[in-house]
Amino acid sequence: MNTQAIPPYLAALLISLVPQAALALDVRIDPHADLLYRQALPLLEQADHQDDSASPLRTAVGGDPELNRQGQALARTLPTAVALLEKSVELGHPVAQYRLALYYTTYLPAAQIADAACPLLEASLQQGFAPPATAIATWCPPYNVSNAYREALEAIPSMATLYAAYYPQPATRLACSRSQPQGLEMQWGRQRDYQAEVYRLLGDLDPVHRQTLLQKAVDINGCLAAQQRLTSHR
Repeated sequence: MNTQAIPPYLAALLISLVPQAALALDVRIDPHADLLYRQALPLLEQADHQDDSASPLRTAVGGDPELNRQGQALARTLPTAVALLEKSVELGHPVAQYRLALYYTTYLPAAQIADAACPLLEASLQQGFAPPATAIATWCPPYNVSNAYREALEAIPSMATLYAAYYPQPATRLACSRSQPQGLEMQWGRQRDYQAEVYRLLGDLDPVHRQTLLQKAVDINGCLAAQQRLTSHR
């Protein structure tokens, strides 16, 4: 056995590679789970459209046959979509976990959201999927200030290739997006929009490197929220 000591330059190289290796996640998306998720997508889109168009049901006086039809269609479509997401979640699909959690944050009473949504959001984020990050920041204390949250955020850039085909994704609010939704509309973000959000959130958790992280958010998509913070600290 060769017991010769590792040369100093090689040791330094290995040490420099350890953080990058630690950030790489071994995530394999189950094909059947992915099929279930993709079957849910058109139903979710249909339900979102019906929810917007049927919103007068909440205030309508009297019986409007068309509004009643829309309401009945929503009542059929959304549960089917949710059932497909639930089956996909049972197989550990990270994107389905996020979309089911987003359903909970949209339709459950506020007092129930954390218990229902946060385990799903955290499981999705820990598989390197970026969109849960902003919802966790809102709904999931104390995880949203923990070392585990920060480490999960730091791992996300290494997972960009795996998740590229799953964008755009909806969110309640994206601080780095230039689009401004109307009323209760969701914001739809591209992958780089969510990557900018991740750097913005890391800036909140890492005061030492805050300026650098916020600048990365600005460089990725012109994140206005990050730019304003950079300007205010000059």
